[in-house]
Amino acid sequence: MEPRESWAALAAGGIAGVFVDLILFPLDTVKTRLQSPQGFRKAGGFRGIYAGVPSTAIGSFPNAAAFFITYENVKSVLHHDSTSYLTPVTHMVAASFGEVVACLIRVPSEVVKQRAQVSPSAGTFRILSRTLYHEGIQGLYRGYKSTVLRELENNCEDQGSNHIRKSNPLLRVTHRACNRRHNSHHHSLLSGTVSPLGVLKGGFAAAVTTPLDVAKTRIMLAKTGTTAASGNVLAALGGIWRTQGLPGRVPFLCPAGLAPHPVRRGKDPPGSSSSRQVGRGAALHTAVS
Repeated sequence: MEPRESWAALAAGGIAGVFVDLILFPLDTVKTRLQSPQGFRKAGGFRGIYAGVPSTAIGSFPNAAAFFITYENVKSVLHHDSTSYLTPVTHMVAASFGEVVACLIRVPSEVVKQRAQVSPSAGTFRILSRTLYHEGIQGLYRGYKSTVLRELENNCEDQGSNHIRKSNPLLRVTHRACNRRHNSHHHSLLSGTVSPLGVLKGGFAAAVTTPLDVAKTRIMLAKTGTTAASGNVLAALGGIWRTQGLPGRVPFLCPAGLAPHPVRRGKDPPGSSSSRQVGRGAALHTAVS
């Protein structure tokens, strides 16, 4: 990968990540409070909807940039004929490496952000200093495994569904028909941006990844010394199942699909072959294409 392309990927990915995270931050706050163990109202309800935004503002650019630069470099190393049946695997592997690297930046930002979201009266920097004082650096990486697992699951579903859509004649014809219908009004800025298939795909992705997202939230918010604080994903899911059942594992799927999860970024920066996929969030980057 050329140095100029690397810088372009870094800048494009960083800017896209910042804009999407900040625009969708209120939905992310609602999602976090619904998934918190104390419940939506006790976690703040609709009060202080931008609590924790400094953590997101600081972490978004390096987080998204790290993903894009890793993704592009791994993809260039694994480069092969675009018609190869291994193309989905190449994108999947590159995106997985990108998420593993990006989570090194994302998880500390996510821990501070989520704790601020359920404690609106406490400032972001106060929560950061408290976490470092009581838990050290390890406290900032609580939930790293669950975050990586969720993103890997996310990428597998994303690349798999894209490959199925492109290889299935019926889905390909349907997708093109939808695009022709939306593009008929070519002067409209929104023409061709919303695909019914993308909306369905985003909803499915949210349903599949929400249990791991709930586990991640519970682990990050758990009190020190509890079972959830150990970071064991299966233990966290088991605890939720025993106390709340299925509703506790999938609270409020709509924000889970729309909010900027740690989501789901587009896999290529502007200027590449898939530049239409930008931003994060299952519904966002799959429906807007």
